[in-house]
Amino acid sequence: MKKLFLLLIAVFMFTGTASYAAVNINTATQAQLETLQGIGPAKAKAIVEHRKKKGLFRSVDDLQNVSGVGPVTVKRLRKDISVGGAPTVKKEHKAVARQ
Repeated sequence: MKKLFLLLIAVFMFTGTASYAAVNINTATQAQLETLQGIGPAKAKAIVEHRKKKGLFRSVDDLQNVSGVGPVTVKRLRKDISVGGAPTVKKEHKAVARQ
């Protein structure tokens, strides 16, 4: 029983409390873009408008072409965004007590 308890603790330590997948800047809604750190309503709207006018982003670096988004912002967001796959947002995992 003690080994099982230690194994469960180890699993929780390695998985963490939140899972995260990149937000696809080519398909994400304004609300999904606003989940990104440092992207508020104005920048999210600018990203969506830029995408509508100019087409899809070919790379994460193309985000710098959006007014108000510079290299520092892209560098900070690089791990949190993508240009492919389904748009995904941060999901919090909650432990469920079993009875």
